Amino acid sequence: MPANVPQLGHNSDDVVLRIEARFFNSLAKYSGHSGLTRSVEVPAGTSIGDLIGMFSIPKSEIFLVLRNGRDITPGLYGAGSVNCAATVEDGDVIAFSGPVPYSYGYGAPVV
Repeated sequence: MPANVPQLGHNSDDVVLRIEARFFNSLAKYSGHSGLTRSVEVPAGTSIGDLIGMFSIPKSEIFLVLRNGRDITPGLYGAGSVNCAATVEDGDVIAFSGPVPYSYGYGAPVV
């Protein structure tokens, strides 16, 4: 279990979650194999920050993180910081994306 997560319960030590990680744009190189999707098993209590560390993704390169299609990054209003404390659940699809060409992540003006 990740060290920074409080104990979930006396019977959670052996719980394994199966999630899918997807890598887009400039982050595709962090998938670790050919293809943009990885199915991984992680212990209960794993956070987005733990996944970022597991895949060795530099936080400065992350533009967007989606959990089951919902944005969990403050994006433009949060200076692009990632909610590293958000935990994953069994069956989650976590998508990591670098900046999209011609977006504000590449310096395009926001109107």
